[in-house]
Amino acid sequence: MTLQIYNTLSRKKEIFVPLHPGKIGIYVCGITAYDYCHMGHARSAIVFDVIVKYLRYLGYDVTFVRNFTDVDDKIIRRAQKEGKSPQEIAEYYIKAFYEDMDALGVARADIEPRATKHISEMIALVEKIINQGYGYVAEGDVYFSIEKFPNYGKLSGRNLNEMMAGARVEVDTKKRHPLDFVLWKKAKPGEPWWESPWGKGRPGWHLECSAMSMKYLGETFDIHGGGQDLIFPHHENEIAQSEAATGKPFVKYWIHHGFLTINQEKMSKSLGNFFTIREVLAKFHPEAIRLFFLNHHYRSPVDFSDAALQEATSALERVYLTFKRIQEKIGEIKKEVSLSEDLVGEALYQQIMEIEAKFKEAMNDDFNTALAIAHIFTGIKAINIYLEEPKFKKELLAWALQKIRSLGNILGLFHCAPEAFLTQGVSLNKEEIEAMIARRAEARKRRDWATADAIRDELLKAGIILEDTPTGTTWRVKRD
Repeated sequence: MTLQIYNTLSRKKEIFVPLHPGKIGIYVCGITAYDYCHMGHARSAIVFDVIVKYLRYLGYDVTFVRNFTDVDDKIIRRAQKEGKSPQEIAEYYIKAFYEDMDALGVARADIEPRATKHISEMIALVEKIINQGYGYVAEGDVYFSIEKFPNYGKLSGRNLNEMMAGARVEVDTKKRHPLDFVLWKKAKPGEPWWESPWGKGRPGWHLECSAMSMKYLGETFDIHGGGQDLIFPHHENEIAQSEAATGKPFVKYWIHHGFLTINQEKMSKSLGNFFTIREVLAKFHPEAIRLFFLNHHYRSPVDFSDAALQEATSALERVYLTFKRIQEKIGEIKKEVSLSEDLVGEALYQQIMEIEAKFKEAMNDDFNTALAIAHIFTGIKAINIYLEEPKFKKELLAWALQKIRSLGNILGLFHCAPEAFLTQGVSLNKEEIEAMIARRAEARKRRDWATADAIRDELLKAGIILEDTPTGTTWRVKRD
């Protein structure tokens, strides 16, 4: 199946055809650096991290650009409140962003431009817009005239009357139309500013992404992404100002992920119903957070809860318990495994190959990670069944493990050593647990049931559950 992407612009799935064969340019709107990132930011980062990883898995040469807004009203207000410069505030929260993304296993973008480093490009873009007749100067501010751009609303599917009815527009007598948006803001006392042909000022928020994306990806590029909340007005305004300046289509495919909600209400800082990434990482493993999000299609809304994250944790434990069982059977795998011809006919081989094909088919259908993950868990079940066979082949098990891990890696999953994941949050390490299990086994041999039971109870208090099987005692972590 050929890769298909749901394009917000056309409101349908389209076969993906890059502008330049084998190469893809993708731009995703980054954070405004004025506070710690919340779980809505985590969803966006994970969604596009997986999309970029999958496009590279397909063999594309991807240039991924994600920006930082480091000058903005929110940053200025925070700086004034804390008695710091806007630059200090932005630097602090950009550093915090990297810490959060590194913890979540989100890879850095290839290019990560900052707004304040691209002021000259923004001024040049505003000049183009004015020269083309789409912009006007009003008392030191520069506005975009939406009535001059006939296709305004094509991304959001709204007309001007609907936009006026649904928008909370501040009265500004300088504007020719209430929905005209600012390209360049006249400097106010105590705010950062740059010289421009229209006087001292700073760029409007919408302008940043147009200037930076076109600098690094060209006047027309393949994919632009972000949350559904950015469709209007941010991305709508990006299209208008970019296409007004160049006369060319701005972006071929628009990808927008769904909202993250708390009790069915959008999570956001403005509503005060948000959890920071750091707060959640203090309670849950990063891979559990990734699995929680990826178990939903990226365009679907996701309702946040501890219970859902605990379910994701339990699901990952089943995977890592399987990995642990394989290691106990065959030991550590030191190198890439290639199968001998006699194993290609084995049922497990056929099952894993079919799962890999179904995984790719799911991902090719608009990055359906939820279905792709379901196929991976089918593979885990097949491996567990094979582990029960008396004459299992170590080489085949090692190959199957590597296949499952390679598919998981596209999703940013299965990077941990089994023991490290399974003992998260437990005070005892693997060696201590196994030493206690060995002492218990000796006690059982002596029929010292009291000592054996005491060791079991001690481990249970530490969060370790023992399971006695015909082949020996295994252990797992108890989760609430």
